[in-house]
Amino acid sequence: MLHPAKRGRVTLLTNARILTMDADMTEIERGWIRIDGDRITALGTGTPDDITGATDMGGDLVMPGMVNPHSHIAMTLFRGLGEDVDDRLFRYILPLERECVTADAVSTGARLATLELIRGGVTTVADMYYFEAEIGRAVADAGIRGVVGQTLGNFDAPDHDSFDQAFALTDALVDEFRNHPRVTPSIAPHAPYSTGPEIMARVARWAADNPGVPVQMHLGETDGENDWSREHGGTPVEITDRAGLLIPGLIAAHCLHVSDSDISLMAERGVGVAHNARANGKGGRGIAPVTEMRGAGIPVGISTDGPMSSNTLDLFSQFAPVSMFQKLRGHSRKPMPSRDVIRMASIEGAQVLGMADRIGSLEVGKQADLIRISLDDPRLQPVYDIYSTLVFAAGPSDIRATMVAGEWLMQDRQMITLETARIMSDARQVAHTFGAKIAEIDRRST
Repeated sequence: MLHPAKRGRVTLLTNARILTMDADMTEIERGWIRIDGDRITALGTGTPDDITGATDMGGDLVMPGMVNPHSHIAMTLFRGLGEDVDDRLFRYILPLERECVTADAVSTGARLATLELIRGGVTTVADMYYFEAEIGRAVADAGIRGVVGQTLGNFDAPDHDSFDQAFALTDALVDEFRNHPRVTPSIAPHAPYSTGPEIMARVARWAADNPGVPVQMHLGETDGENDWSREHGGTPVEITDRAGLLIPGLIAAHCLHVSDSDISLMAERGVGVAHNARANGKGGRGIAPVTEMRGAGIPVGISTDGPMSSNTLDLFSQFAPVSMFQKLRGHSRKPMPSRDVIRMASIEGAQVLGMADRIGSLEVGKQADLIRISLDDPRLQPVYDIYSTLVFAAGPSDIRATMVAGEWLMQDRQMITLETARIMSDARQVAHTFGAKIAEIDRRST
């Protein structure tokens, strides 16, 4: 069970290689970090004067916990389902969501996800799905940070039959988590085409009445969305802006199909982007103009999308595609250097979520969200450039320990806040139900 960080407790980490990810990208070859309660209170090079009770990092890398600014974490239960079926969304996914996705199933999938996130060094995740209060509770119990968004859409949803019900669920979500130290409630209109201008305008008014509650949505993701937007006389970005929802702090996922004028408008409005390179590439949807968006001053974080789309909540598996796709667009090795990729996975992802004043870098006064990475594996040696090693060679199995708000959630690959065996068993039981439903769908279609 997770206990709140106590103000009087001191944690001292020594003999660490530190990537701070601060504004100067400060690196400390051998240094230390002092944590009082849930905050970093000092760090430096060499060895501190008083090492009483210190934990020796053994030369391992210590860096900020990674930030995943867009996912649907309960869809761990859909991982690998119908991979080779062109119409899997309508054949399998939507029927499964309508008939099998319950509050209990979402809780089970979310708890499986938090296990994967902690083991992969992700300390903050933004989510949008159904029964979102269950996801908030799972995130809270695991000890990670989360922005949990109630989805609103004009399709058959498993937890609401109307937009009015969806707004009521959002209000309840905000009431439950309004003052939580790690879980931030959010409203999540699915996309422009699946809500429409009228509902987007209603969301904008709701957001104005609920300051501090983030808005998440898919934007500029699909060809079908472009077809819809042309019928409404503009691009998805332009239509969202006309509805009043292109607002400061909007967390816009994907942004594959955005024009130069869209990018300028997004930058002017203060939008952040969650980039899903692996999921978009796997779905054949295209390559987002990340270089141009970042060049315009838009913060862009690296996200996984749902595990149904990318099969993983592991940010390491996103790093190489993020870099390589921009290099392919630019026909050069120069675009998207490894340093930028790691910035996007940490401090820039925090900026997208409006949390850069609290997380995303190791600095005095910030929350003690950090990870310990072993560099001992042969595939990580030699290390000429630590950033390229992380982007192109490291993986989640190299994470030795994960800390959030000064609390260790995993030490030496051993989970502290979660019961691994029980979570895995519960997930297999739900998967059995899903499998039976898939078999029924296949029988009906033959």
